[in-house]
Amino acid sequence: MDLGLAGDAALVTASSSGLGKASARALAAEGANVVLNGRDEDRLAAAVADVRADVAADATVVGHAADLTDPDAIESLVRRPVEEFGGLDHLVTSAGGPPAKPFLETTDEEWYEAFDLLVMSVVRAVRAAEPHLRADGGGTIVTITSRSVKEALDDLVLSNAVRMGVIGLEKTLSKELAPEVRANAVLPGTHETPRVAAVVEDGVERGKYDSYEDGLDELAGGIPAGRLGDPMELGRTVAYLSSPKSDYISGAALSIDGGEGASNL
Repeated sequence: MDLGLAGDAALVTASSSGLGKASARALAAEGANVVLNGRDEDRLAAAVADVRADVAADATVVGHAADLTDPDAIESLVRRPVEEFGGLDHLVTSAGGPPAKPFLETTDEEWYEAFDLLVMSVVRAVRAAEPHLRADGGGTIVTITSRSVKEALDDLVLSNAVRMGVIGLEKTLSKELAPEVRANAVLPGTHETPRVAAVVEDGVERGKYDSYEDGLDELAGGIPAGRLGDPMELGRTVAYLSSPKSDYISGAALSIDGGEGASNL
């Protein structure tokens, strides 16, 4: 199905790996011009080369290194698609997860760092992108968060608490920026990202798992779908929510978790 994204301009933050990269790949495969982002310039360059291999005809993919906790860097990042492609139609926000810790072991500094990374990066990106997203008929925002906003996960107090702020922001944006801009969130469960793969590989080395496949099977034990998610399954959902095919969806928080979550809503 053609999603009608050809020629559009998109920015995906924290997209040099994992679910952000999959989202950038899915948008580029639909013909959107995409700016990828990451802090590590070498890894970002590798991601851009990888995504370019899947682009639709005439789509352009570029990278822009920026630290999402630096307000000036975010301003420059948002200007990149405008300067490169003449505008910005779709903003996809992503960020790496905060450290896994229980509440009593988490410092004030770690709370502030998590809020800056997970919430303020979105606030600043949307603030800078808003006039461009409103132009030329309007655009979209998709925030990649976590299923932890619906179900508190063990030893992930920072993700459980702080990511809720992104959902409140997304819902508010869906009202305040309407009708020109739609805002939605995706809540990923466990996907076979490089981060998860590294955890499994470490488990194999330590003897926790007999093989990489055994590790994946154990992680998938509580998932009704019987497997971990493919990052591209989430990426394609992000592309759909960015497209005219989803024009009547706004303010939604969509779980992409193979049924893993225990929440009723």
